[in-house]
Amino acid sequence: MSKAVPPAEEKHAATLPDIVADQRIELHRNAGTGAAVLASVGIPFPPGVLRDTHLLRILDEHGAEVAAAVQTTLQWYGKDGSIRAIRAQFHAQLAGAQQTFYFALGKPRTLELAGWPYSAGLVDGEQGLKVSAALATLTPAWLCDSLIAGPQWPASAGEAQAAFVSTQFEWARKLPVSDPTAWLFDRPSTLYKAYVRTGRYDYLQAAELSYHFYMKYIERSGLPMSPFCAGGWTYNHKPCDVKYVYVEPTLLALGLTGDDSEYDTSTIDKMMTLWENGGWNNPPGPYRDPRQEFTERFAGLGLLETVSAYELTGDARYLGRIKDRIGWLYEHQRNNPDKLGNDGSWRSSWLMHEGGDWDPAKEVRGSSPWMSENIIDGLWHAWLVTGDPRIPEMITGFGRYMERYGWIRPEQMLNPHGWRNPCSGDDGQIAWYWSSAHASKEAMDRIQESEGWYSDAHTVELALPVAAARYFERDPQQSAALEHRLAAIAHSYNKACAVDADTLRRFNWNNRGSGVVAWLIRQPAGSGMTVSGAKQARP
Repeated sequence: MSKAVPPAEEKHAATLPDIVADQRIELHRNAGTGAAVLASVGIPFPPGVLRDTHLLRILDEHGAEVAAAVQTTLQWYGKDGSIRAIRAQFHAQLAGAQQTFYFALGKPRTLELAGWPYSAGLVDGEQGLKVSAALATLTPAWLCDSLIAGPQWPASAGEAQAAFVSTQFEWARKLPVSDPTAWLFDRPSTLYKAYVRTGRYDYLQAAELSYHFYMKYIERSGLPMSPFCAGGWTYNHKPCDVKYVYVEPTLLALGLTGDDSEYDTSTIDKMMTLWENGGWNNPPGPYRDPRQEFTERFAGLGLLETVSAYELTGDARYLGRIKDRIGWLYEHQRNNPDKLGNDGSWRSSWLMHEGGDWDPAKEVRGSSPWMSENIIDGLWHAWLVTGDPRIPEMITGFGRYMERYGWIRPEQMLNPHGWRNPCSGDDGQIAWYWSSAHASKEAMDRIQESEGWYSDAHTVELALPVAAARYFERDPQQSAALEHRLAAIAHSYNKACAVDADTLRRFNWNNRGSGVVAWLIRQPAGSGMTVSGAKQARP
């Protein structure tokens, strides 16, 4: 773990040998009244750092030990079995807005405390929700190194990507209670991940509120199938619509705050059973027929949530389903039943993709670039857990596809119209709303004219498939093309693009998976091929 000490703390840390600056805990007053609070702190760890909870102590700002209860909440399943996260509980007197504590490793705890249910520290909040009276933030250096959200890089001053998220947060901050679609693509996880890179309390505060709101509407009773829809999200009146069923925020809430008040293994099992049977959609499975309905969103989110369920529980059933989903995607990409070969995409029918009827005379075989980002996000997290060697091949294949067929070149713009939002300037990037290696330019133009105006609202999240492809790409020419593309995508990281709140769910789709880009671009091109995902090197 990084042990860098901020300049303001150098003298203080030097005189207190048990205090490590990057192991600082800032306890914030979040809700309620009264100085006395029951503090519950989530602390995540990389593999191998902590194996015995008795070797963790809580210290006050002067380095004195504080009586604490420490409980393991997550383990590194599939890796070395070490502790992935703990919940530390202690009593605090919050006279002001916040108070500093530290956690220390290596020496046995001497002051034990009886723990309490996490819910005992919750108080009344908005929308009839229970929220934490006090929330604790950790340093971004520790959070990123912990790998709780996969490898991450702390946001730096002046970083364009972090500034983009911060500007969007100005309009995405308020809890959305009148637009159910604002939760599509997983708002709580997006906020938790923004917190990981920055350590910002306001991000964590919004994440916690959003998480409690989301979990309030998970159906707990009945069977996990239509029409009962146990495990589904009832707020949007579509409880069997599995694209609203997310397990990743529960994993992050547990690791980052210690909050286990909203779930149990039965609830997670119902959520994942709903994903397994498809809810109101067809059950997931291999892509075997060109007429088969397929969307990249269902394939990608289904894989991501299955990975999260395994990381949360260690249940071998979920690991088996991860391997199944990887296999389906691998065969779909390599051996598409339309017999048009492997172009690197997960090619399907435009008509079926959009909910229409299959008509060979009107068929446009292709894929959605921005929806395919969901597949790359799922594959990336699956690689971190399994190290499956098929995954780098799939990711580099899609990166090459995007360079050949996914991005609209300036000369392909339909004059006199441009399709592109002027916010990103003359060099801004835009991908086809529906891309294809086989369709005519006329067919592509018709779809773009009908559906694709300002589809560059998705450009920033497409940095993920580009950066991930570069991480695995060994061909120098291909790597150079991907690096050039990443530099061009950066034109969209500006305030003029960030202030556009034309749909509240844009905050989610832009940022849920793309935070790792800051880490990926700092790795040598092709370096992902030298390390197993399941043994991913710490940043």
